[in-house]
Amino acid sequence: MTTATPTTQAATETTFGNVLDFDLQGTVAGYWLAILRVVTGYWFLHAGFTKFAFVAGEPFDATGYLLHGTSASPIHGFFAWAAGTPWLMEFTNVMIPAGEFLIGLGLIVGALVRLASFFGAFLMVFFYLGNADWAHGLVNGDLMGLLLFVTLATLGAGRILGLDAYIEELDLANTRIAKFLLG
Repeated sequence: MTTATPTTQAATETTFGNVLDFDLQGTVAGYWLAILRVVTGYWFLHAGFTKFAFVAGEPFDATGYLLHGTSASPIHGFFAWAAGTPWLMEFTNVMIPAGEFLIGLGLIVGALVRLASFFGAFLMVFFYLGNADWAHGLVNGDLMGLLLFVTLATLGAGRILGLDAYIEELDLANTRIAKFLLG
């Protein structure tokens, strides 16, 4: 693969496998990406935190949403099945608040941003399809949230004013735990 000689820092390209990465460090676009990461992280951290029982006053329960959500939803049947499966409801009721909180925390500090963004996008797909309130068109807040997570993951937003820049510098492949796990 050939790349053009970079003329500015924003145009610097490096390759990691088949992934093309742009170095946005120190650019206006990079700082804007960091702001998007922190704001999106706060959105999810706050959403998860306010669902914790010690904050909300009662345990989180998604049963009502899953059973009585939009009947026009393309995944309404799946939601009804999930609401009727006790172990899955228990798992969902723990993982939604914890997941939202951890996704938000990861984004705010800029650690494991691609992983956090993957799970954020995963949740947003369910929120988007589950709400399915498309009376005013297909573009709504859930779709915009999904696009935010995809953007943060694609551009590696944790490298800009985040801990991912430091995590990448660690040689984690040569640690004892990695050698144990990888054989």
